[in-house]
Amino acid sequence: MFGRRTMFAAAAALGTAGGAAAATPVARFEVERSEQEWRRLLTPAQFRVLRQSNTERPYSSPLDTEARAGKFHCAGCELAVYDSTTKFDSGTGWPSFWAPVADAVGTSPDRAFFVLAQTEVHCARCGGHLGHVFDDGPRPTGKRYCMNGVAMTFRPSGGAAS
Repeated sequence: MFGRRTMFAAAAALGTAGGAAAATPVARFEVERSEQEWRRLLTPAQFRVLRQSNTERPYSSPLDTEARAGKFHCAGCELAVYDSTTKFDSGTGWPSFWAPVADAVGTSPDRAFFVLAQTEVHCARCGGHLGHVFDDGPRPTGKRYCMNGVAMTFRPSGGAAS
């Protein structure tokens, strides 16, 4: 399984960025840990998605069919990133939402597949890769935030995390 960062490294090595590689500023987040700390805190699957920008298989997450009222939190730092009131069944096999919690996520261009430009979604607190956002969602936003379930935990309203 190739991650987004692996693809960026390969592109830079092959010079497909159009000449000398430009330095990209490293984003700073409120929660920052070493790779060793992240590996200790996360499951192997969570680490691959949150820290290496991989994608879980569709229909593999129980959060895809989660229908209770509550909030979806980043599995890396527990920031509430989506509310169940914005969740919908996109038919893609990944938990999908039409809007994030205010100021909970950030976005950046993802050109890992060179031809197919996508918009990557990451946690605003720890920078963990959550998924991608597309312009084919329902009203009122027209957005489909297509998230990796393994990158999140769910807390039902008035309950504990699951």
